[in-house]
Amino acid sequence: MTVENSDMQLQANQLDAADPLRMIKDDFDLPEDTIYLDGNSLGALPKIARQRAREVVEQQWGRDLITSWNKHQWIDLPRKVGESIGGLIGAEPGQTICCDSISVNLFKLLSGALMMQRGRHKVVSQADNFPTDLYMVQGLQGLLGAAKCQLELVEENAIEASLSENVAVLLLTHVNFRSGVIHDMQRLTKLAHDKGILVIWDLAHSAGVLDLHLDDCEADFALGCGYKYLNGGPGAPAFIYIAQRHQDAFQQPLTGWMGHKTPFSFSADYHAAEGMNQCLSGTPAILSMSVLDAALSIFTKTSMSAIREKSVQLGDFFVQCLHHYNLFDLFTAASPMNAQERGSQFALAHPDAYAICQALIGHGVIGDFRSPDILRLGFAPLYVSFCDVHNATLILADIMQQKIYTQARFQARLSVT
Repeated sequence: MTVENSDMQLQANQLDAADPLRMIKDDFDLPEDTIYLDGNSLGALPKIARQRAREVVEQQWGRDLITSWNKHQWIDLPRKVGESIGGLIGAEPGQTICCDSISVNLFKLLSGALMMQRGRHKVVSQADNFPTDLYMVQGLQGLLGAAKCQLELVEENAIEASLSENVAVLLLTHVNFRSGVIHDMQRLTKLAHDKGILVIWDLAHSAGVLDLHLDDCEADFALGCGYKYLNGGPGAPAFIYIAQRHQDAFQQPLTGWMGHKTPFSFSADYHAAEGMNQCLSGTPAILSMSVLDAALSIFTKTSMSAIREKSVQLGDFFVQCLHHYNLFDLFTAASPMNAQERGSQFALAHPDAYAICQALIGHGVIGDFRSPDILRLGFAPLYVSFCDVHNATLILADIMQQKIYTQARFQARLSVT
């Protein structure tokens, strides 16, 4: 990649030299010819995760076989990994567990929260929430009927006005997947509680990159995935947070044997486990959970406040670069310009965003496209450098100036965008 020797490049070099997290990038296996700005969809591969995968497959599974449930404590992985994630989201021990997918976990939380809200049935969510969240409410509404679960969609600026004593659950994604806009968790949770509403927070684009404080915000429920900023690999298991004060009243409907109080008694009658173990259903996905467990160890080298600080700096530097190369003449900012109001991503709107994204990938810069017109670039502070951001902007400027994105090879739509 050709790098321009400019004031912006010199600034990038200086920022990288002063970056307290710069050495952590060496813990990731990244292709030398690639700038990876899609960690907000799939985190990069930690070297320790590869080592753990080999160990689990070759030794634990390959040699120790079923004895590994005890010998290597596979049975304790959901709690162990959950507690590691809890430490990253501001949760005291005993409130977070790792299991299943974010969609399955949302079904559990929605069902349990609605059962706690007898006499209420309305679920309020943002109209441009991530689709799977809305689909899960729609599915539950179809299962229970609108008299027991009814989804109401509102625009972002109408969320507060929608909160009333008729609402059972407020379901929000903390960081909007398109724009990166951050909701004020503490304020919205307080407003909901004032009306007797329980809140479910989707932390898919927050966990591992924002300095979260769920306990301090008096959050009720939260969930998130393990494959984005937590770097657990494709399809990595998700997590659930339930505030300690709700755990006795909460009942989840997927009463599989791992959520039983004594699963190895093989009782014909279900008796829910106490605490967060009640959220378990089937047998844990040991291979993927082991890899996530290894990936999370990297976070012990720094703090979430330091990660968030670099996230803000990366985003602000990207905005500087966009101004410097006059790219705001060609794109519309779809993310807040104020770094405190956005997550660790920046979205640019353009009618040809899909083709531009494909052209970037073709030139070694991996971002992603979100319908209908969003080019989305994510900044994972553990392994994205300021030079990465500058070089990516240079390549983007070249693609736009030469209209490289108009080439036919960048127009064809792929299955995954």
